[in-house]
Amino acid sequence: MGLIERILRLFRSNVNSWTAQREDPEKILEQTLYEMQENLVRMRQGVAQAIATQKRTERQAAQAQSTSEEWYRRASMALQQGNEALAREALTKRKAYEQTATALLEQIGQQKTLVAKLKKDMQSLELKISEAKTKKDMYIARARSAEASLRLQEMLGEVGDTSSLKAFEKMEDKLLELEAKQEAIAISGTDELENKFANLTEGDDVDAELSAMKAQLPQSTQSPQQPPSS
Repeated sequence: MGLIERILRLFRSNVNSWTAQREDPEKILEQTLYEMQENLVRMRQGVAQAIATQKRTERQAAQAQSTSEEWYRRASMALQQGNEALAREALTKRKAYEQTATALLEQIGQQKTLVAKLKKDMQSLELKISEAKTKKDMYIARARSAEASLRLQEMLGEVGDTSSLKAFEKMEDKLLELEAKQEAIAISGTDELENKFANLTEGDDVDAELSAMKAQLPQSTQSPQQPPSS
């Protein structure tokens, strides 16, 4: 297996180990946003129910007030006809409905306060969800960047603990050695060729000098020529 392949396998192993030991920040953000939206749905349902209850109480209060006024009208009519006992009974009924209407109006006030608070909380949650949606991509990008940086640091730490870096150093030394040998061979070949040409030049100089010396010698001192063989 090549050195690069071993490093790639080590990197993939570290990534898988990192993924198995850490939660996915993107999934966390998605889950958080989903839960916020679920809470918003329930809050909207709560607001709708509170408003419906308030409307029903307002109708009951209006009905009690209307019935109270009707019994007052009957008491007046009975008193005009001289029936004081009947008028008293009508006024008693009127008072009971007035008390009911007053109690219902107090409930309406409390319900309005509750609805206002629920609406405010709902709007606050809607704003947070809107901000979360806007910032989600940014948070995911930052989380991924942090993950990549951490993975790289872990990978480099693992590589530093193995013989991979030493293998690189040995490979570099081997290349330097090969390059030095190649350069030495090239220099040696050039020197040998130059020496051959130098020897040829030196031989020509010696022959020329020998011929000049022979020409300066007297004829008698020159070596006699050998007769040709028969």
